[in-house]
Amino acid sequence: MSKSLDVITIGRAGVDLYGAQVGGRLEDMGSFEKYIGGSPANIACGTSRLGLKTGLISRVGDEHMGRFIREQLAREGVDTRGVATDPERLTALVILGIRDQERFPLIFYRENCADMALSETDIDEALIADTRAVVATGTHLSHPQTEAAVLKALQLARKHGARAALDIDYRPNLWGVAGHGDGESRFVESRKVTDKLLSTLHHFDLIVGTEEEFHIAGGATDTVTALRKVREASDAVLVCKRGALGAVAFDGAIPDSLNDGQAGKGFPIEVFNVLGAGDGFFSGLLKGWMQAEDPAETDWPTALKYANACGAFAVSRHGCTPAYPSAEELKFFLERGITQPDLRNDPELEQLHWSTTRQRRTGGDWSEMRVFAFDHRLQLEEMEGYTPAKGSAFKELCLKAAQQVQDRKPGYGILCDNRIGKAALHAASGSGLWIGRPAEWPGSRPLALEPELGPDFGGLVEWARENVVKVLCFCHPDDDAETWRQQEQTVLRLFHAARRNNLELLLEVIPSKCGPVDDDTTPRIIQRFYDLGVYPDWWKLEPFKTETAWANAVAAIERNDRHTRGIVVLGLDAPQEELAASFERAARFDLVKGFAVGRTIFGQAARDWLAGNISDEEAVQVMAANYARLCGVWDAARATAKG
Repeated sequence: MSKSLDVITIGRAGVDLYGAQVGGRLEDMGSFEKYIGGSPANIACGTSRLGLKTGLISRVGDEHMGRFIREQLAREGVDTRGVATDPERLTALVILGIRDQERFPLIFYRENCADMALSETDIDEALIADTRAVVATGTHLSHPQTEAAVLKALQLARKHGARAALDIDYRPNLWGVAGHGDGESRFVESRKVTDKLLSTLHHFDLIVGTEEEFHIAGGATDTVTALRKVREASDAVLVCKRGALGAVAFDGAIPDSLNDGQAGKGFPIEVFNVLGAGDGFFSGLLKGWMQAEDPAETDWPTALKYANACGAFAVSRHGCTPAYPSAEELKFFLERGITQPDLRNDPELEQLHWSTTRQRRTGGDWSEMRVFAFDHRLQLEEMEGYTPAKGSAFKELCLKAAQQVQDRKPGYGILCDNRIGKAALHAASGSGLWIGRPAEWPGSRPLALEPELGPDFGGLVEWARENVVKVLCFCHPDDDAETWRQQEQTVLRLFHAARRNNLELLLEVIPSKCGPVDDDTTPRIIQRFYDLGVYPDWWKLEPFKTETAWANAVAAIERNDRHTRGIVVLGLDAPQEELAASFERAARFDLVKGFAVGRTIFGQAARDWLAGNISDEEAVQVMAANYARLCGVWDAARATAKG
């Protein structure tokens, strides 16, 4: 019988707060990046990125951090049927830092945390029966209640023909043999821990650990001796991680030298951050292990090559789960090889990492885009009766109209500014709408940006992560060199600033306002920005008058970045009849995801409302009707294009 899951992990699920400053003491950290954490959660996400169907069994608190874990697991494609919400306990937290290549201070906040309340009642036999492999980690063998839950899962795995794997993942302070300040410690001898591990090892088909972790599992500080002790307790394949020396697998008797085990290709790269590297390694190993229907037929050199590569990505980047590669990224890396040892600074690799894991950071189904654009500032300010207070209130009405049409369905969005529309922009957060936020100063040419970004664009640090940085650049291939220089410099700096802040970028170009256009005008601009090193997540383009112009623009994007999110068509205040014709042409191209239209929807309603001729509710209904009608026009055009 086929099973819906390849791997389900069981155990820790917490939130990692990673110090953003590198090289200083944890005591001196001033800001932190928030990531999903805990070895089982990391492995579930890492294997999902590599194309395996994965799930997690754990507990989270009934609060913001617990909800973050649930939402992030869903974005990563991890099945959460086994994740229980604990109303009495808080989600576990870890605070971590990167001091240097040898020191990575961390503090576990896990006193009576949610995942350590996991019990046998949380183990669903139907879920275990639906998976090909169960993966446990050592921490949950450290307490009788969580150990009982793990053992039940392992027994059910055996009953239903699933494989079982263990990541020893020894953390002395989580076993109570080291203090709170010793979170970085990876080895403290303990007969109690050794005996507990030895008593459970017979349940597993695969056991993975560092040399120090096998020392604790086998009760000896000589690695070969420890491995032989583990072998006495288990017939599992033993995979020993050796740091810079790679890793070796033993599927039978332990030889006199570790060098005589099966090994995979290693990758000599710069070590930046070892935290989470083992989880990345295990993710790659599981990819290789699960490729064989019969585990006895596993190609261990290949599995270890995957594992070593995934571990290399992990040690070269900030954070744990965010560092792990996608399947396409791993394939590219294995084929191309290393061009520079600090992988996080490899532009080609980082672009592929960003573009193939982007949706796992932000979530959302944006295969269709119906965007109500009311980010206009200058156009609204010029209307009779405008005041800043009225402008703000009107944009809240625009949001109500957008949400009325959206009705919690996917594929809808807004463009809203933070100057006039701040209240609406903030209210939209978490609503399920795609949210674009303009960065440009209205009408500027050469391009200038909103003062809120600051001269160094540091203002982006305050932007909500779901905000997409939208920048409109009025440019034309025939612009003089100085105009191009200024505009390119601004766009390039903004692109890098957006990436540093994990924000997507939408680049809008309107050449028709700057000079005559033909079928090659916009494609030439697109290529120029790619040549500059700017890779927009989204493009916002004019409604071209010919199919050839669309074909040329799409080709220019796809030959440079086949992972781009796509194109949205702007409106330029065109009447709906004219937009319908432009939609019909654009919808024939899959890369065009939809539209981002504003004044066609809100223009007359804004003038009437500012003049006091219609009420709030009437304005909302007029805009909702216009927006819904335009959505219908796009949907019909797409349906026709698809035949």
